[in-house]
Amino acid sequence: MDILLGLQWGDEGKGKIVDFLAPKYNLVARFQGGPNAGHTLNFGGQKHVLHQVPSGIFRSDIKNVIGNGVVLDLVILKNEITALQERGAAVKENLYISKKAHLILPTHRLLDAAYEKAKGDKKIGSTLKGIGPTYQDKIGRLGLRVGDLCLPNFRAVYKDLRTQHLQKLEYLNFGIESLPELEENFFQAVDFIKEFQIIDSEYIINQEINDQKKVLAEGAQGTLLDIDFGSYPFVTSSNTSVAGACTGLGVAPQKVLEVFGIFKAYCTRVGSGPFPTELFDEVGAEIAKIGNEFGATTGRPRRCGWLDLPALKYTVMLNGVTQLFMMKADVLSTFEEIKVCTHYELADGTKTDIFPYDLKHEDIKPIYRTFKGWQCELKDLDNFEKLPKELSEYIAFIQEVTEVPITVLSYGADREATLLKHQF
Repeated sequence: MDILLGLQWGDEGKGKIVDFLAPKYNLVARFQGGPNAGHTLNFGGQKHVLHQVPSGIFRSDIKNVIGNGVVLDLVILKNEITALQERGAAVKENLYISKKAHLILPTHRLLDAAYEKAKGDKKIGSTLKGIGPTYQDKIGRLGLRVGDLCLPNFRAVYKDLRTQHLQKLEYLNFGIESLPELEENFFQAVDFIKEFQIIDSEYIINQEINDQKKVLAEGAQGTLLDIDFGSYPFVTSSNTSVAGACTGLGVAPQKVLEVFGIFKAYCTRVGSGPFPTELFDEVGAEIAKIGNEFGATTGRPRRCGWLDLPALKYTVMLNGVTQLFMMKADVLSTFEEIKVCTHYELADGTKTDIFPYDLKHEDIKPIYRTFKGWQCELKDLDNFEKLPKELSEYIAFIQEVTEVPITVLSYGADREATLLKHQF
């Protein structure tokens, strides 16, 4: 099994790369996260955004598995599947849903909004899709799973958990006027999803591996949002790292082969949370404009900044990355100078390239190295040796610092605007 995941704060371009690499694989599986993910694919002059369905779904000969580590909003999944079917995707044939994936209930969404409201100015920037409360119930051993949909008393089990949620909402003095409509949509989606292939996904995935088939695990968000190793508390509710792929799919660590780490040629972040290299000037605004930096799921503008190498080295280490994929190189094509953060200067004057324990309270000043920009349009690239000298130097420096080769360069949104160093 190979694993593909983001090395920054998400939005690195994982969907495009999974779609691009998918023909090399027999099965693509999502291993964590929920409908807060937005994996964007561009091909045939059309844009496709996937939230819960794996990004290999447009390839008719590939199995696509929603793994046990995912939390599912059935209403969003129903709408997503319907849209995919309208575009000709063979969803009923090629989509498999783990029985052990947890369900986002209507009251989880209300709790998410209630908790965020209660935090006031300390809110973390939740997408309000119920993901955090669902993972809380999972850890608290209260949650409902996809396999429970087939229980004859599912509605009674649902009502028991709903009652507990309503007690919490009452305590938080949060209105539930929208609940009847949310529940109506939820149970319509329940009936819809039960028509699809609900499976013991860990057996299917391991059988594929044992049969020497190629499996690609697709992560959501990025490693700097990992619940354990990210910029806590401004993180997501799951393990977005390699370890999360093993637990989120039921695959043993020794079966992991390649780890593909995706990063942008610069950095972005959505919502609240520390961001050492964030740019508040016209350069940051220009990067956002050229890169069309708006969340595929939320539409929220992304904060932009220069590439942060201490953070990138940290996530490379955590994941055991074997190959780096650099995205959006084209966005930096117009700049005369491009900066890269190589170290942090701490409040006591210490210089370090170690990612700090607490970005929230640590006073960090980025130390930059400046590179000359390549200032040319990137198109129809067919060989790394023919890249502009300045871009080659930029790539070489990143490879030297991370000690990992950059083997894929993305220079446009379309599936075809991708340069490979070798065949996979």
